Amino acid sequence: MAANIEFKARLQDVASAHAIAKRLSGKGPEILRQCDVFFASPRGRLKLRIFDEDEAAAARGELILYERSDQPGPRRSNYQIASTPDPLVLRQILEQMLGSFGTVRKVRSLYLAGQSRIHLDKVEGLGDFLEIEVVLREGQPDAEGEQIAQFLMQEFGIQECDLVPLAYIDLLSAGQK
Repeated sequence: MAANIEFKARLQDVASAHAIAKRLSGKGPEILRQCDVFFASPRGRLKLRIFDEDEAAAARGELILYERSDQPGPRRSNYQIASTPDPLVLRQILEQMLGSFGTVRKVRSLYLAGQSRIHLDKVEGLGDFLEIEVVLREGQPDAEGEQIAQFLMQEFGIQECDLVPLAYIDLLSAGQK
């Protein structure tokens, strides 16, 4: 399984976060409209990410299985991703076989900086968040990814009180804003 070190934080100043992300990346973001549908899974989380859901002809998707602990701050996430050119049919199959238990819709501004993916997310029903994923290279120790994540936390001025330990689906389910 692939792995990354990641953290999520509430954003207070979205414009400043975009400026910092652009400086770190050296260019503007890729804008992604994502709909994540979650399915029952005996281990970890299973979600189907649908890109551009409203434009059926342009829709593409990824089936993502991931495992990580619910804790604030940088933490390891193990994941597998399978791309699909037909996510709407795959969604119907998965809903029929497993049942879905929630959906997260967001507009993600994606910046790439070295081995890090910087996500500035506007999540429907929740607000604005920063999510960092330091994609670990094969054999790279977690500690190196954690150092990079800590550096990025400092760059964005993230405080402990800003960190969010839960997935967006959990926040939505709990009615947290």
